[in-house]
Amino acid sequence: MSLVVKHKRLLAWVEDVARLTQPDRIVWCDGSRAEYERAIQTMVDEKLAVPLNPDKRPGSYLVRSDPSDVARTEKRTFIASQTPEEAGPTNNWAEPEALKKTMRGLFRGCMRGRTMYVVPFRMGPAGSSLALIGVQITDSPYVVANMHLMARVSSGVLEALGEDGEFIPCLHSVGKPLAPGEKDNGQWPCAPLEQRYIAHFPEERTIWSYGSGYGGNALLSKKCLALRIASVIARDEGWLAEHMLILSVTTPQGAKRYMAAAFPSACGKTNLAMLTPALPGWKVELVGEDIAWVRFGADGRLYATNPETGFFGVAPGTSAKSNPNAMKTIEKNTIFTNVALTEDGDVWWEGIGYEAPAGRIIDWKGKEWDRTGTAAHPNARFTAPARQCPVIAPEWEDPDGVPISAILFGGRRPSTIPLVCQARDWNHGVFLGSIVGSEVTAATLDQKAGTVRRDPFAMLPFCGYHMGDYFRHWIDIAAQSSADKLPKIFMVNWFRKTKEGKWLWPGYGENGRVLKWIVERCDGQGKAVETPIGLMPTVEAIDRPPGVSEADLAELLSIDREGWKAEVESIKEHYARFGAKLPQELKAQLADLEARLATA
Repeated sequence: MSLVVKHKRLLAWVEDVARLTQPDRIVWCDGSRAEYERAIQTMVDEKLAVPLNPDKRPGSYLVRSDPSDVARTEKRTFIASQTPEEAGPTNNWAEPEALKKTMRGLFRGCMRGRTMYVVPFRMGPAGSSLALIGVQITDSPYVVANMHLMARVSSGVLEALGEDGEFIPCLHSVGKPLAPGEKDNGQWPCAPLEQRYIAHFPEERTIWSYGSGYGGNALLSKKCLALRIASVIARDEGWLAEHMLILSVTTPQGAKRYMAAAFPSACGKTNLAMLTPALPGWKVELVGEDIAWVRFGADGRLYATNPETGFFGVAPGTSAKSNPNAMKTIEKNTIFTNVALTEDGDVWWEGIGYEAPAGRIIDWKGKEWDRTGTAAHPNARFTAPARQCPVIAPEWEDPDGVPISAILFGGRRPSTIPLVCQARDWNHGVFLGSIVGSEVTAATLDQKAGTVRRDPFAMLPFCGYHMGDYFRHWIDIAAQSSADKLPKIFMVNWFRKTKEGKWLWPGYGENGRVLKWIVERCDGQGKAVETPIGLMPTVEAIDRPPGVSEADLAELLSIDREGWKAEVESIKEHYARFGAKLPQELKAQLADLEARLATA
């Protein structure tokens, strides 16, 4: 390589890993377009990637993973903190040295026959006070190509490190060494499930991942660094690393307000981030659709930064109706994983908005689809550059971030939770974030249908330490500013249904009507009434969409007292998980809710 690396600790680490894993060669990545194209071509040559029709999807490719390697492997994801208590009840804990011993045994010789790539990357815009540098070692060209889209990969990162700069070491292997002369030849490389480990060492700020080549298990910049490790750094340094979108809302008068929002998976986070409001004169622009790093500015307000440069979005259900801006974003220069391939060289998935085209279709497993079952995997993905999004905000890479006026929490709840509710104060807002959940469907095997799966702050799979301490951090961080400068906090729910199963709210672009009321509340306007659960809009305060009757809107904004009393009991069970670590402030909020429901 032409760049001279002066960082002795980095050089020593790369040499140590090479001795352990025994790759055929080492390549230091520079983030160039030529490098990206070489990684893609390597996959094409190995029959791991299929070029799509350039007239349909220019610069785009389809990849199919092994059927066993298709999602987050939460049971094989570990927080290897010094004690189990530090990891908490919601994480899988492993003793650090014992886990390292096991994984070193797996890493030994695991890159034989492969290239070892050294990928320097920055999370966050250059010059940001919250930017972090990572270096990922990987033997996967799929990871290299995706990292080019998702993070700021460049030789300039190595220059910024200098001789002794701080970086987060991220070690990854697909866990499939090749014998002399052996090739992948179209077989997705990965290790058996029982040999997969996604390990985080919070005290050392280190990530090791073995055996998976897909998603957040392999793209270590994403959930591993940007959330699990960054959440620990944020706790120690007094900021927030959150599983949140960031958007701007511009009023017809030209006033711009910024919001962050946390939703569990399958609750419309990306759709909201790229919203096209149905209300005339209103505009929504995207700052980030998945992760927000948030810190206080000199003026005492919270500022949010999107540390990523791309989208790793779920394809099934994405359509011109649900998210037209996402569909425009992925028209070119996109890597699709586990979607279906049409006869004319395009992609297709369930929920794309039109029927599967005629002709031969190859499903996500590489077989001809017989038009029964699903052609695309339910968690099939697209990786695309954020700069291609037609509603990307001009300030999305501002190193100072954007000032947050409102924080939204929401889940998929067909009953009880109203369309929108405002927290009375910061601690009440933390309470609302701590009880986020979605109702379990019949398709979920490990919980009874109709019960609520809690996902506090949408961070349950991603918090790198004890969630009780995480709640405490949210409460304590408010002390860095004054109440009038803190964002207002809201709970939203687009998923209310009638007893007959009919949607009460149309969602999608009509959600802009709820954002309008939230903006008004942030500006000291917008009609609201006090209720046992918080501040609720009056019926006339929400612009009613076509097709929604006054009775429907009243139902959406009603308080189901019996439902909320059952909710209180469910929250008590949820809180019991955190034992003595549950902050007293949240216990007080729950007691207050119970008392208000009893006396109202």
